[in-house]
Amino acid sequence: MIRRPRVMGIVNVTPDSFSDGGRLATVEAAVAHGLRLVEQGADILDIGGESTRPGAEPVAEPEELARVVPVIAGLRARWDGPISIDTLKPAVAHAAVEAGATMWNDVSALGAAPESPSIAAALNCDVVLMHMQGEPQTMQASPRYGDVVTEVRDALLHRAEIAMAEGVRRERIWLDPGIGFGKTLAHNLALIANLQALVDTGFPVLFGASRKRMIQAVDAAATDPLDRLGGSLALALEAARHGASIIRVHDVRETVQALNVQAAVSGEGGVAR
Repeated sequence: MIRRPRVMGIVNVTPDSFSDGGRLATVEAAVAHGLRLVEQGADILDIGGESTRPGAEPVAEPEELARVVPVIAGLRARWDGPISIDTLKPAVAHAAVEAGATMWNDVSALGAAPESPSIAAALNCDVVLMHMQGEPQTMQASPRYGDVVTEVRDALLHRAEIAMAEGVRRERIWLDPGIGFGKTLAHNLALIANLQALVDTGFPVLFGASRKRMIQAVDAAATDPLDRLGGSLALALEAARHGASIIRVHDVRETVQALNVQAAVSGEGGVAR
């Protein structure tokens, strides 16, 4: 029986994201896009101002703040649903929460700055701890694991323990296996097939593989991220089948439809909370 996960719509306010970089170049365009995703069925919006694609260069803190804070404030003025800030920087997370964000989505699992766990505790927002081997500039150079499923699970549990030791409430913590972040195709497939290992930790799981390069590794013709909808939907449905609670996607309308049909076939309706 499958209870549909919540759908997180991606709003990238960046010039260099792998799929949609530069498309939302103004605050107005980004806010309008976010509201369209809500109309299409997004339960949560994820706002990012720094690309973390393989090889991406870091963004200075003032620039990232200038990109994301007005967008979050603009969305909050017109929508009262959950908003996530996708950032490594605690100062950006702090400003984003002040502007109306309710979740901190951190690809470093609160490891990019020593003060990140304590700031997350003070913010008292939901926190997504994502697994990444290495850093964006080098993470895909030569990723290696003995047992990728066990190592990713244990690394995330370790980060969760650090966060809780600093005062982050357990019920605020989400885990994300970090598909494509320091992983080969084989690693990604193993993590997806064994996503239950993360679900079984008792922490809710966020899953994001929308338009990612692993789809091209399976279908060589899918060189353009915009041509990866079929693969993205397949991965979303598989993650839902294994118990993911949030699916992070670019194509909200299509994902919501696919998940609703899957839930209807299984005999379970509604959205998982």
